[in-house]
Amino acid sequence: MMQPLTAKDLWPLPVYEGVRDDFRKQVIDAKRDRRISVGPYMSFLFENRLTVKFQVQEILRVERITDPAQVEEEVEGFNTMLPGPGELSATLMIELSGPDAEVKEQLARLYGLRDHLFLEIAGRRIKGEVEPGREEPGKVSAVQYVRFKVPDAQALLKGPAALAIDHPAYSHRAEIPEATRRSLAQDLT
Repeated sequence: MMQPLTAKDLWPLPVYEGVRDDFRKQVIDAKRDRRISVGPYMSFLFENRLTVKFQVQEILRVERITDPAQVEEEVEGFNTMLPGPGELSATLMIELSGPDAEVKEQLARLYGLRDHLFLEIAGRRIKGEVEPGREEPGKVSAVQYVRFKVPDAQALLKGPAALAIDHPAYSHRAEIPEATRRSLAQDLT
């Protein structure tokens, strides 16, 4: 199981300002093997301690949060993005552009997306579990949080593996490259 973050894992704001550029480069490098585009405008970013720590540090920086109770609250909230035992956790981003009304209309067409997200490993389909409250009829959030229960890390590592979306309004599949499978398998051990 991935260890949750604590306030002790974070840099105080003045220290973070000094290490931010190097840390950002490290996170960008790590994300390269953890982001998978599926079709023209959806991508999954698989979260781990490094990616979540970066998000916490950035939110504390942007909102200038230094109060220990508020820091703890942010850490607690972001820890929910970490994968639990035997699972992978991803942020699914629906990256649409254009006029606001058009984007909302396209998102609305994706209602029910939560029932159409799959991780395929060695021919076996694992349905994604989407965080509740991210969609309702006529309104779908552009950011979804998805978990996949993975019973066999070795099968993922060995491959083949893919991410599949089979929604009537968006049906695409993407193979998961070996470097990504290696990175994700570490989350399961």
